[in-house]
Amino acid sequence: MAGARQPLELIEFKGKKHLTKAEKEIRKKTEVKARADGICAPDYLTDEQKREFDRIAGELKSIGIMSNLDCGTLGMYLRMLDRYKALDEKLNDPELMDDIFAYEKTFKLWDRAISQCQSLAKSLGMTIDSRCKLVVPQKEEEPRRNKFAVVENG
Repeated sequence: MAGARQPLELIEFKGKKHLTKAEKEIRKKTEVKARADGICAPDYLTDEQKREFDRIAGELKSIGIMSNLDCGTLGMYLRMLDRYKALDEKLNDPELMDDIFAYEKTFKLWDRAISQCQSLAKSLGMTIDSRCKLVVPQKEEEPRRNKFAVVENG
């Protein structure tokens, strides 16, 4: 995230940088907020993939990181996940294990599918570390108290 512009909420949460009211207003007006009112599964997905799309999209939307712009990426993730599963099944075929060259070729495809799934999952915030980078933690508001007030025991 080096060089990336951090959202105002994240800057305020960290408390490391003081911004004037004017700077905060400018940041609020210029921050990009993608809409999440038209999230739907791409047409190229199977019915089973569409059900999984709806489930995952619901989870991501509930934590505030899914938008209309992410539908294609989630669709690619689901297709690649199915490809990974098919290759994983093929790797366990005893006949394939007898042909080392075919096994190696299938293994390379399987390995690429894993890498693609991981990359797409990270870009969607579906891993712990990627969510920590994407989601702004909510700070609990505590009432301000006067440090100099006299506390009465009683």
